[in-house]
Amino acid sequence: MSTNNKNAWTTDIVLIDIINFSKLEAEQQLEIINFLTKSYTKVIEKMINKSNMSLNDLILGYISTGDGFYCILNPKLRGYGTILGLNFSYISELIAKKYSYFEGLKIAVHTGKVYQFIDILGHKNYIGDGLNDCARFVQIKGYTISTIMVSDTAYESLKTFLNKYKIFNTLLMEREFKYSSPYTFEDKHAKKKEGRLVWLRKAGIINPPNTNLNSILRR
Repeated sequence: MSTNNKNAWTTDIVLIDIINFSKLEAEQQLEIINFLTKSYTKVIEKMINKSNMSLNDLILGYISTGDGFYCILNPKLRGYGTILGLNFSYISELIAKKYSYFEGLKIAVHTGKVYQFIDILGHKNYIGDGLNDCARFVQIKGYTISTIMVSDTAYESLKTFLNKYKIFNTLLMEREFKYSSPYTFEDKHAKKKEGRLVWLRKAGIINPPNTNLNSILRR
């Protein structure tokens, strides 16, 4: 775990952004955000139960963005963020079957630094360049639904993760994991960014590794 102080981490950040959320009626916005939140909560509960871990073992925290949320992973699982993003993408396909007005999600994954603080309500919250940089990757025009934009740092974290948990190479191959060539662009501050699109041809849930037993369970 990379840290400068007890409240700073370098870890994976997954950003979920509902496409054209602002164009929905207020009732539809409430309906879809409630259903999405409940669906993700249930799936994450099943994932951590099957991997024999607590929620804190997987996730440091969530930050609502109004039209989605940031999911900040426990630094011990840095590199799993891309796979978690693929899991979220799979769930979005199920949501689309239930709500005709749901156009899908943009999902980005980035490895960067976050800082924890206590907000005005006394809750844990997070700030940092890692969150800001992650947001840049969902702003790319021509974003393809059912794919995930992964930053160069997140992609390197994934490769390190796969080297540590080699069985995940097999799991991704079974799901026909694919990735694009590197894509370079400038963000709104004229800073150069690089990432690539990733996707699974055979979608499904891949559970996190049991960090205590160094093993995994899969649905």
